[in-house]
Amino acid sequence: MSIPILEVCGLRAAYGRIEVLRGVDLTVPKGAVVALLGPNGAGKSTLLKVVSGQMAPTDGHIHLAGVSIHDPDPEKLARLGLCTIPEGRSVFPNLTVEENLTLVSYAGVPAEAVLETAFAYFPKLLQRRKQLAGTMSGGEQQMLALSRALASDPALLLLDELSMGLAPLIVEELYDTVAQIAETGVSILCIEQFARTALRVSDYAAVMTGGRIVATGEPAEINETMSEVILGGAA
Repeated sequence: MSIPILEVCGLRAAYGRIEVLRGVDLTVPKGAVVALLGPNGAGKSTLLKVVSGQMAPTDGHIHLAGVSIHDPDPEKLARLGLCTIPEGRSVFPNLTVEENLTLVSYAGVPAEAVLETAFAYFPKLLQRRKQLAGTMSGGEQQMLALSRALASDPALLLLDELSMGLAPLIVEELYDTVAQIAETGVSILCIEQFARTALRVSDYAAVMTGGRIVATGEPAEINETMSEVILGGAA
């Protein structure tokens, strides 16, 4: 049995005296798409912040590709292949699409390769390459954010609310691309309010509520048994 790309054991985290993560256990197998679902306030975004090194845990263990991560540091995690697309549009609004993409080349990836990857996944960005990122639609900005993340050749991609503020048809299009990305071998953990859309492209799913994982399984099983927990059945 292969080593999971991500394994979280007994993870706890708090904001001051308020404990938000209360012993989270979660596994992301290599090459899999895992949807992390649950109502607002369940602790999903906090979990991603801890896993990506943006917030320190109070207890528990994180293993990335079998390597135990103590005091997670974003730079160290990036070198190990972890890349996060946070909630909202993580682009530079006053730079063009092309400038946003070529910035990634400073990390050592040839600019030509960055542009080629971006335009292959998202032909719309080729049409917008000279346009300021901040003047594009929310969906196009999210495409740009995804392209910048892919340029780092991640082993594990963390997606926090990819659908935030977007129309359902755009969300469907973005998740079609997520499925294509997964086919290249990239492991993906996605937090999503559009539960059924995320489940459509996922291999596994986990449901979080009250700072704990309360169910894990295959998408059909989770959709059938946990619909009342996932957004009160309005997933």
